[in-house]
Amino acid sequence: MASNSNSPRPRLACEVASDRILAGRIADGGSTLEMCAVRELAPGSVVPDLVENNLRQKDSVRAAVEATLGSVAGRSRDVIAVVPDAAVRVVLVEFDTLPSDREEAAAVVRFRLKKSLPFDVEKAKVSYHSQKFDDGVRVVAAVALASVVEDYESAFRDAGFSPGVVLPSMLAALGAADAKRPTLVVKVDARTTSIAILNDDQLQLFRTLENTRGVTITGEQLAEEVYPSVVFFQDTYHLNIERIYVSGLSESGGAAPALRAQTGAEVQELVLSSQLGASAGGPVPRWRMAGVVGALLS
Repeated sequence: MASNSNSPRPRLACEVASDRILAGRIADGGSTLEMCAVRELAPGSVVPDLVENNLRQKDSVRAAVEATLGSVAGRSRDVIAVVPDAAVRVVLVEFDTLPSDREEAAAVVRFRLKKSLPFDVEKAKVSYHSQKFDDGVRVVAAVALASVVEDYESAFRDAGFSPGVVLPSMLAALGAADAKRPTLVVKVDARTTSIAILNDDQLQLFRTLENTRGVTITGEQLAEEVYPSVVFFQDTYHLNIERIYVSGLSESGGAAPALRAQTGAEVQELVLSSQLGASAGGPVPRWRMAGVVGALLS
């Protein structure tokens, strides 16, 4: 969801999660983050939801955004805002063709989404990306109530920053994944488990599941949640998962044996230490940085 696609890509990204604010600034070379910062939020400050107000303590969220971004921003004010997956519905829709006119195509996408949303699509912000495949066009659409998006944007603007791009956390995180071959990306947070399967750099499956266990979920439990999506992909595309990226768990290695046993694929963390750069570590939890890293390095 970009306010102005002609603007230079921001050097800052900031994620508003249900329990913390995370921010980073990309280095001049564009391959690592040179600075990162994090601030904890009081429980209940942010309650991600598709239809309800998400920012329950706006002043404290705004203050945390200001402090976190202020510590890494320098003179920059343009920022990629990363919001919780539970606040945005991501839908894959297939068409035989799409109109070449952008406005006409957007109207067609909105019409197809109308019956799959728990809110009025006319009150929503819709952003989409089309992918051509053999039999037609697959559209990846991100949809959120305008009021929900505007709440998050206001927190950034009130903190003195310009959120020119807004992304749901999982779509942002996919920017850090190498997906030339069949790849499963699993992202865990305090409220959801998001699952994406890509091949040849195209998104072929996307699901966000409620996660009542939060980041305490075990490897076996995670593998059990992921399994139906893996089977669906294999049955639909007749391909096997070859690589798995995991983010959001403090010990991704604990999930690796169960996921490897289930798929036979290699398992690794989505965010590497090398992507954060020598001076970007410290108290920032690398395993929580996928949204910020992916948004900046994609």
